[in-house]
Amino acid sequence: MRSPLSEEGRTWIRDRLPESRQTIELALNLFKGMLDNLTTEVQAFGLFPSLYMGLVGKNGEWEHYDGHLRFVDSQGNVVADGLSEDNYKDFIGEAVETWSYLKFPYYKPLGYPDGMYRVGPLARLNVCDYIGTPAADKELLEFRDRAGGKAANSSFFYHYARLVEILAAIDKIEQLVEDPDVVSSRVRADAGVNNLEAVGVSEAPRGTLFHHYQVDENGLIQKVNLIIATGQNNLAMNKTVAQIAKHYIHGNEIPEGMLNRVEAGIRAFDPCLSCSTHAVGQMPLHIELIAADGKVVNEVYRN
Repeated sequence: MRSPLSEEGRTWIRDRLPESRQTIELALNLFKGMLDNLTTEVQAFGLFPSLYMGLVGKNGEWEHYDGHLRFVDSQGNVVADGLSEDNYKDFIGEAVETWSYLKFPYYKPLGYPDGMYRVGPLARLNVCDYIGTPAADKELLEFRDRAGGKAANSSFFYHYARLVEILAAIDKIEQLVEDPDVVSSRVRADAGVNNLEAVGVSEAPRGTLFHHYQVDENGLIQKVNLIIATGQNNLAMNKTVAQIAKHYIHGNEIPEGMLNRVEAGIRAFDPCLSCSTHAVGQMPLHIELIAADGKVVNEVYRN
């Protein structure tokens, strides 16, 4: 933080909160109203059991910055709790496949690929016990009721989870904006090299983010390992795309709309995965349909 929030800035935020709340309540109601007519998508867009990982607070509350790491299974049962990012190598492995430049993180005690887990909005709602505000906790209960249990296992519910989190964020902003510390002038901190190695973890919008740095005495980086949300969801994203393909492709024909369905499966996890490659809002895609003998029998493109 370079400068404090001004009183004018606080007023600007406060004045816009009612419209923000109205907008997210409208979006939630629209999405929930559509769900009953989207049962095929809920079933076909990544509905499978997996682990989920995310940060929770000391009492199991929804968390983005503090707290500790927790794994739950597809029934919402706690698999591991109280985990520290400092020891991430003890419980997270990173597999490599020849056909992808992206690594495949997994939960070490279950091995690869059985240790597949998901992170992000869906995981955060699955691992927490509660959110901590009346409006958001009410939506969390309905979210779990619609999912059929404590853990939602359809990747299609990622967007639903995002909407619940937006409501929760507005609740939290309403609390924070009234805190006198948000306009305090004491925001800057001076620091030097006080550790040569450290690991940090936080909940980014797309999911849990690990940063592991090693520096020399001058603060120059010697070694870095980043485990980002997209990588941690890699196994589950691939499984989601495969499930979509198996549901919609029969025989040698690739049906109309298949590119859009695959993109929807990816964007459920990662709405902005295509930011570095998109053209006018479209994600370049190439789908090949390959026979058992390895021969390409059909393909479609979108550049």
